[in-house]
Amino acid sequence: MTTSVPTVVLVHGAFADATSWSGVIAELQAHGIPVIAPPNPLRGLAADAAYVASVAAQIDGPVVLVGHSYGGALITVAGTTENVVGLVYVAAYVPEEGESLGELQGRFPDSPLVSNLKQWTYPVPGADPAVEVTIAQDAFPSVFAADVSEDVTKVLAVAQRPLAAAVFEEKAAAAAWKTKPSWALVADADHAINPEVQRFAAERAGATVVEIEGASHAVAVSRPQEVAGLIRDAVGATS
Repeated sequence: MTTSVPTVVLVHGAFADATSWSGVIAELQAHGIPVIAPPNPLRGLAADAAYVASVAAQIDGPVVLVGHSYGGALITVAGTTENVVGLVYVAAYVPEEGESLGELQGRFPDSPLVSNLKQWTYPVPGADPAVEVTIAQDAFPSVFAADVSEDVTKVLAVAQRPLAAAVFEEKAAAAAWKTKPSWALVADADHAINPEVQRFAAERAGATVVEIEGASHAVAVSRPQEVAGLIRDAVGATS
């Protein structure tokens, strides 16, 4: 085991950006833990995971990858990077190698998210336009952030980062949790990713699981101290 403190890389999910980690970043910085929160392109599982892997690989010393939501699928693949020493899943997808997010989600009833997605298109050079999705603005507070104040959710709803719809069909090329220790936070009042999906996948991965009662999908926004606490556990265990 290395004696240096790992750098924490926070990977946001869909319909959010890196500022969703602001409270968690402040907590980690207060404890002297190095941290970065890069932008997640949200364009495709393989491409986004390659980007996250490249960020991790360019950091000197060990890295703990933290993924929220769709970001969990990315750290599952990117976590095979040599200097990654631990994985932390926050209200996240934890796919198996060769499994798509659609297949993982399809094992359990749909969350309210599925019926509240709005489709858009975006240009792809040399090809037909591709489909991306956001959460319908009026549904965003209840689906994504029911335990966050209304004045905050009204801003978050209009500042969403869209997700390419194709990511749900892409299969994970690797599952780093098979060889790296993992931790998982289950948000038990999540209306975006069914908590049953979170529990099942975290247990399958052999993760150390913490469940937060009453937490929405936006648990990093609403409960930053508890999220940072789990990340600190991972950092401590891998230092």
